[in-house]
Parts: sequence; structure tokens; C-alpha cells
Amino acid sequence: MNNLQTKHWIVDKKTDILTDNPQVKEAALWITNDEVVAFPTETVYGLGANALSDRAISKIFKAKGRPSDNPLIVHIATIEQLHNLVKGIPEKAKTLMDKFWPGPLTIVFEGDSSVSPRVTAGLKTVAIRMPDDPLALALIKEAGVPLAAPSANLSGKPSPTKAEHVLKDLTGKIAGVLDGGATGVGLESTVIDCTCNPPMILRPGGITKEQIEMVIGVVVVDKALLPNDETVTAHAPKSPGMKYTHYAPQAPFILVEGSPQFLQSLVEKEQKLGKKVAVLTTEENKHTYEADVVVACGYRRDLKTVAHHLYDSLRRFDDQDVDIIYGEAFPYSDVGEALMNRLTKAAGGQIIKEPTVTK
Repeated sequence: MNNLQTKHWIVDKKTDILTDNPQVKEAALWITNDEVVAFPTETVYGLGANALSDRAISKIFKAKGRPSDNPLIVHIATIEQLHNLVKGIPEKAKTLMDKFWPGPLTIVFEGDSSVSPRVTAGLKTVAIRMPDDPLALALIKEAGVPLAAPSANLSGKPSPTKAEHVLKDLTGKIAGVLDGGATGVGLESTVIDCTCNPPMILRPGGITKEQIEMVIGVVVVDKALLPNDETVTAHAPKSPGMKYTHYAPQAPFILVEGSPQFLQSLVEKEQKLGKKVAVLTTEENKHTYEADVVVACGYRRDLKTVAHHLYDSLRRFDDQDVDIIYGEAFPYSDVGEALMNRLTKAAGGQIIKEPTVTK
């Protein structure tokens, strides 16, 4: 099989019978031959390969240009597959599975030896989730193996929420893309480590800390995720997204905590230097800015819409040939925590705060 000819399979999840779909069967065949196939989930597009095969997993890292010390999330379609990958299921993990699976929640378990050490980055734990997307589930079932699947983009770039994003980044590098249309949530899954007590959130996502605590009680958040905490995780990361810069557009991206007027003053300073300046904002504020490029990524009053459009919006700047991008900050509450996690990483930690005026 020749990866230089990346296939593009368009599947209508609403009308096609996925269990007998010839395109799903063809994609699954590539998987069983240790090749890499991109597929949609409810969060972002994943780059899937047989989680039990060292050879297959090495092709994920090669296609993405991803550091091999960053663990991958394993995607399953049945609970039976889970039992074959872990040494045990803690009671709180089972409660979370009953409530949120299938769905955008990844749980870290103590793993067994069946999973490729390339998936776990040599750790004794393994991160697993069951996606809530019929095409993803059909592919996993047809392939007959769990799929290790990081986001289907070049390492460091914004995650893909459309098949066209995958094709732009990875054409010629992977076997094919199962195109099931735009994803729903738009941000990667929440990751929670259930091998510790209390459980620890390693990556915020569409399922919030508050939602989790309503089900299993108190959970803690990794210190590296807390706002204004400069703690760097010294140990090997148990979850994707805990290390390295992610989600970044081509031009330098700087996050701004302050008023629209303050952000506009930053825009004007750069424009006076002859730079083409862009702003990432929301529908409520898009007419506030006099920048060269203004992109609105949803409504501030409904942060789920911002999450849905965030990565697509960040990618749009790459087509505008801008020199610098300023982005509005969001409150650290509900899905805003996940948004700020992604935006802070996209900015490489560069945040400008509006000075406080004192009398």
C-alpha cells in the first residue's frame, strides 16, 4: 500500500449504513495492514492506527512530526476492548464510563502489556476513550482493533475539525481520510487520571470539572493547568497536550487579557510599524476592532460556540498572510477553562495583561 496517494472517502453518517459501507471497510483494511487513517470523532479528527502494533504507531509519529515521549489516546468501540487493555477498572472510572461514554472523556487507567509502548510513551498507564461518533465506532469495529489516535494534524498546528484541514496537513503522509463532515464539540476530550485518589484532570475539555464532580465527587486539577501557575510538569506526561506548544497558527499569536480598547491599542502600535495585524474575537466584539483581519469564532455569551469554531478560526489566519495575531481571553469557568488552555498553548504562553489603573 502506497501512502503517497492519500485517499479521501466521503461518508454520509446520516444516511449511509456504516456497518456495510465499502469505504469504511476499505479504511479498516488499511488499518489492519498497519497503515494510518484519519477519521472524525465528536471532538476533532483523529489519526488512527492499530494501538497494538509498534510498526503502525511509528507511522503516526512520522506523519505528524510528533515527539515520541508524548502519549497517545486509545479509542475503543466496546467495553470488551477496554478489558483487554487495562489491569483493572477503578470504581470511579466505571461511574464516569457509565455517565459519559460514548463521549468526549478520556480516562487514564493502569495498562497491561498488550498496548504498544509507543502508545504509552513507556508509562505504566494508558489513556482510553470511547468516541461518540457513529463513523468512528464503525471504523474501530470493522478494523477489529483499538485505535491509537491523536489529532490528525501536523504537530503543533491547530487540531482539525474538518476533513479539509487533515488533507491540507497530511496529504501524501497517510493512507486516507474518512470524511464525515465537521466535528461537533471542536475541542479535544477532557482527560482524567483515575489511577490516583482523588482523580486528577490532566487536560480540560468539553466535559467540565463541575460535571465530573457531580458524578464522582471531588477531583483535582493538574497544577500545570491552573491560571497564572508557572509549574512545569517534571514527570513524563500521562496525557497529550501537557507538553510542547500546540494549536498554533503560522503567525505569532498573543493572548490579551483586558478590554477591547486595550487590545485595539496593541493593534495600532503594530500597524504603525507596517505590520499586517489580525484579531481573534467573538461576534459581540467583531466590529470593535480596526485590524487588517478580524475573525469571530462564536459568541462570548455561549462559549460552546467558540469551542466549536476555535481551531477552524485559527487556521483561517494562515490564508491571510498576517504578521501577528492578537486573541481575546475568556473567563476560566465551564468550557472557558478548556478554551484558555488551548489558547495559552497556541500563544506559547505569551499573554499581555492590561495594566491596572490605580489612584
